[in-house]
Amino acid sequence: MKKLFLILLCIAGFGLSAQAQEISTNAIGLRFGGGNGFGAEFSYQRHLKETNRLELDLGFRSEGNFNSFKLTGIYQWVWNIDGGFNWYAGAGAGVGSVNDRRRHHKGDGAFALIAGNIGAEYVFDIPLMVFIDFRPEIVLANYDVYNSFGPDFAIGVRYRW
Repeated sequence: MKKLFLILLCIAGFGLSAQAQEISTNAIGLRFGGGNGFGAEFSYQRHLKETNRLELDLGFRSEGNFNSFKLTGIYQWVWNIDGGFNWYAGAGAGVGSVNDRRRHHKGDGAFALIAGNIGAEYVFDIPLMVFIDFRPEIVLANYDVYNSFGPDFAIGVRYRW
């Protein structure tokens, strides 16, 4: 009888601990965007506290007339809606560089931007997260390939650890 009680107590304790959602410290994945975004971006997240994190996105773009890269950093606040479903909002800044091959342009240029971010994510029981977000960007130091305002809608996937 004592063994049965001990086994049931261990199973109950394991079940309760399995239901508590652990916050992964890191996540890495891809962010697929549009607008003035860069198509696909490598994305890294680092939790700073339980409800705050830092996200870094590095995008590359190569089209017929130009090559470019962009690095954006965003500080985010995260709120749980239900279970693994969260929403988040944040603000940040970024820098980038453009190599323009058209003759009537200067050739190379750098730009800086500020960005906002709002989105929703679902964290699975396995170390995987999917998300959808909106990141409006305003270019401060403008190279004339980019408009000064760029709405960037994206979906993505990240591996958590």
